[in-house]
Amino acid sequence: MKRIVIFASGSGSNAENLIKFFQNSENANVTLVITNNPYAKVLGRCKVLKTPALSFNKPAFFDSDVILNVLKAENPDLIILAGFLWKFPEVILKEFPKSVINLHPALLPKFGGKGMYGMNVHKAVINQKETKTGITIHYVNENYDEGAIIFQATCKVEITDVPDDVAAKIHKLEMKHFPEVVEKLLN
Repeated sequence: MKRIVIFASGSGSNAENLIKFFQNSENANVTLVITNNPYAKVLGRCKVLKTPALSFNKPAFFDSDVILNVLKAENPDLIILAGFLWKFPEVILKEFPKSVINLHPALLPKFGGKGMYGMNVHKAVINQKETKTGITIHYVNENYDEGAIIFQATCKVEITDVPDDVAAKIHKLEMKHFPEVVEKLLN
């Protein structure tokens, strides 16, 4: 059975979607959700779904081996960043090469980098008058949103769209494609 660990910072809708998708799988399941926000809604979702979860602070992540040791003990086949907002430490990336992926709410390389997450991305897409946008699932490396692209899906941006409209379209793409791509990666 393949083991998945998810890192999330907020609501956790993508984490919940992945947990539910793999709950009855014979091939993989989500064994742990880790958050850098002790008030993140993802913790409540995990409680309801009976999925182990823990929160941590900056020193545990950046200044010590606390989270690295948690991951070593968990021994995941795949580490998924689903709305996780901190840059991933190189020490973890070196310990789990080609095992950390991220979901980005735009078509990279456009609209990537530090500060480009959530509504910041959708506002930028509207401000740049893009005619299409989408999601990118990519490997994580030492730079924000620069790892090798695994998968992209697109949607149209209408001239009348506001950032909330774009967010809704992106959310639909995430819900449909993210679990499928993860399943393919694990097989």
